[in-house]
Amino acid sequence: MPATAEPLAVDGVSCSLCHQIGPERLGERSSFTGGFVVSSSAHRRMFGPFEIGRGHVRVMSSATGAVPTTSAHVQRSELCATCHSLYTHALGPDGQVLGEFPEQVPYQEWLHSAYRDRQSCQDCHMPVVTEPTPIASVGAPPRTGLSRHDFRGANFFVLGMLNRYRAELGTVALPAELDAAVTRTRTFLRTATATLAIDGVMRDGDRLGFEVVVDNLTGHKLPTAYPSRRVWLGVTVRDATGKVVFESGRLEARGAIAGNDNDRDGATFEPHHAEITTSEQVQIFESIMADASGAVTTGLLGGVAYLKDNRLLPRGFDKRTAHADVAVHGAAIDDADFVAGGDRVRDAIAAGGSRGPLTIDAVLWYQPIGFRWAHNLRPYDAIEPRRFLAYFDAMASSSATELAAARATAP
Repeated sequence: MPATAEPLAVDGVSCSLCHQIGPERLGERSSFTGGFVVSSSAHRRMFGPFEIGRGHVRVMSSATGAVPTTSAHVQRSELCATCHSLYTHALGPDGQVLGEFPEQVPYQEWLHSAYRDRQSCQDCHMPVVTEPTPIASVGAPPRTGLSRHDFRGANFFVLGMLNRYRAELGTVALPAELDAAVTRTRTFLRTATATLAIDGVMRDGDRLGFEVVVDNLTGHKLPTAYPSRRVWLGVTVRDATGKVVFESGRLEARGAIAGNDNDRDGATFEPHHAEITTSEQVQIFESIMADASGAVTTGLLGGVAYLKDNRLLPRGFDKRTAHADVAVHGAAIDDADFVAGGDRVRDAIAAGGSRGPLTIDAVLWYQPIGFRWAHNLRPYDAIEPRRFLAYFDAMASSSATELAAARATAP
């Protein structure tokens, strides 16, 4: 049906959509990729977790035609999975389907983790209001346990883009509202995703050794969902005068990671590292897709397999028994330090005759849209990719944010 016939359809995902999803088939494969069930009955139901009095049922039914219905399924991760488990179908040159690809499967990652028995998606992304709160504007008593519908996510970059280019994009949300959303997102990322530590610092002559320990606090892989996202370790060593002795994983102003093979050449990618010994090596936690010919791609309708997937695993995740849809790919499979809950990366570098003490700084960076995902659009001669690339280039220096940081000193 054209959007002009149903104006509310242009709103996309609205309150009424999620609250109309029924409990049928939740958690089953058929419910994924938007396979939720919404009743076509004239007296459609709107589901929520609270008991509703008959008076309020009558008021809402007469005003909207929808019947408020109590059901706990709206608080289950399986509800979120109907849209956030997304399988795409790679297409050949003639439009033929080459295969199905698990593009985004955070629910399945969560299901294979220890969090499946502890926390739902809603527990983190829709935090509960601490004080009793009315759930309706007319005569509603305060309820305990109301979930805040701010849907904490991770894409601060596009939120900022919508605000900065609001006139061109027709952004309706107020500047202050989008600024608040960006701040809320950055705070969430900084406080609820990961911790970082530096361990085992040793200096032996001109050699400096230490380990960077990353702990994933999320209930799924980090990063998860849309495969343009990446997390990496930036490590810098300075001498007593502040001079840089060693650096790996520096974010360049153009949004690329210094030393990353994939940012230099889209046909290659940076491997998983158990040990960092040169500034040309950088530990990047990411997924790299391949097309039907085995070539590296960022084309979602071309991807058929993963060449690399070393995204940080949640606690309780067994990489040896994981289903193919959430499997680890590449050298991380055999890295004994890449385990459920995080990774431990050894650094062994040449410090030369640098005067100590040496200061070691480690930062865990996160970027919602990787450099290659933006710049692979450059060959397309159309207004949309040209516009997006112009936005990305203008904002590239702030396209990443710190998730965690640590510091240590070597004598």
